[in-house]
Amino acid sequence: MGDFGTRYEHECYDIGHLYNLAYFLDRKLLKPPVFVQSVFGILGGIGADPDNVMFMRRTADRLFGEDYVWSVLAAGRAQMPLISQAAMLGGNVRVGLEDSLYIGRGTLAESNAQQVEKIARILGELGLEVATPSEARAMLALKGKDNVKF
Repeated sequence: MGDFGTRYEHECYDIGHLYNLAYFLDRKLLKPPVFVQSVFGILGGIGADPDNVMFMRRTADRLFGEDYVWSVLAAGRAQMPLISQAAMLGGNVRVGLEDSLYIGRGTLAESNAQQVEKIARILGELGLEVATPSEARAMLALKGKDNVKF
């Protein structure tokens, strides 16, 4: 798919996944920059803990240098705190009902949009800017809807 300009999201559920990704880069099976989605709080993966966010970030920095785009998702109640931490570390964030059904303690989210609005408010209060869709496509080297044939 790389021959057609397809970009991959590499979901890394544990530290070993970063090393696997580095192996593929070393063998030239992938082209940098790679999009690394660090996943926290999924059973069998790295725990949803602020120290683990730092560990994954430091390891990715050491393995990939400037050749990656980093994003974080966290499952369940850890969603907003951990992605806020990631954003403060210069990373990108992902929210959605796939990761957490709640908008707050004991309150089900009405939609993905409600979660996006919440994290946008949090990041705004922290003085961080949310990328526009065009800016996000540029950061991820995506060709955009108008340039695909489906």
